[in-house]
Amino acid sequence: MTRIGFLGTGLMGAPMARRLLGAGHDVAVWNRTRERAEPLAADGAEVAGTPAAAAAGRELVVTMLTDREALESVLFGGDGAAGAMEPGSVLVDMSTVGRDAVLETAGRLPDGVSMLDAPVTGSTPRAAAGELTIWTGGPEDAYERVRPVLEVLGTPRRVGDLGSGAAIKLVLNSTLGAIIVGTGEALVIGDALGLDRTAVLDALENSYLGAMVKMKREVLDAREFPAQFKVSLAAKDLRLAEDAAGRPLPGVAAARAAFDGAESAGRGDEDFSAVVDQIERG
Repeated sequence: MTRIGFLGTGLMGAPMARRLLGAGHDVAVWNRTRERAEPLAADGAEVAGTPAAAAAGRELVVTMLTDREALESVLFGGDGAAGAMEPGSVLVDMSTVGRDAVLETAGRLPDGVSMLDAPVTGSTPRAAAGELTIWTGGPEDAYERVRPVLEVLGTPRRVGDLGSGAAIKLVLNSTLGAIIVGTGEALVIGDALGLDRTAVLDALENSYLGAMVKMKREVLDAREFPAQFKVSLAAKDLRLAEDAAGRPLPGVAAARAAFDGAESAGRGDEDFSAVVDQIERG
């Protein structure tokens, strides 16, 4: 049993924390909106009133937060978690905040506190099933200490030194943006050429876009997009990828513009695949 503080119980964080509780770990949870953390009490979680309270006395603190600003506030703001962490404990940031934010965060932690960056790929159902892929960067000794906990959540892979997990996640999400935009544009071309939409989706599902189309086929057919990975978060990740590259990348820029457009149209809280529908509707 590991004593864990889990900060951020949103769409992904809540099922992840629930899995840790189900595996027998002692978990204190905190969320900015307390009502989103309280259901975990039924699974045995301690619902803390502040990030510091969730982190106090914990061997491992996990952050699963929206962006860099949220991470800084939760760790270093009033009643922040970092000040409550003890020497020998490990911070595992599973947010997608970019490599620079990870390195800056590590430099501000108390002496004796280690850090891993471990963003994930996978949807909300995969989080609930413990089938996430966890891209981890940081010291090997810290990684080996927490690997059994991460394995409750999915398949951890150490990909290098601190910041490497964050870097891999931006590489992957830059490609994800291009694929989903390409799917939407393919449907527009098919419509312009008089093709049946179902026939086009069938063809795409058996093409190089197949994995994405197959994964999202149900919502694409229904044209309803309950969030598993929000448009707003995907747009944020594309902006991070664009900034990280340090030079213009036309594919990433085009994908970012499409996601920003969907967010501006009021679709920020829908699943990222809603961008396909936004493109189709023009």
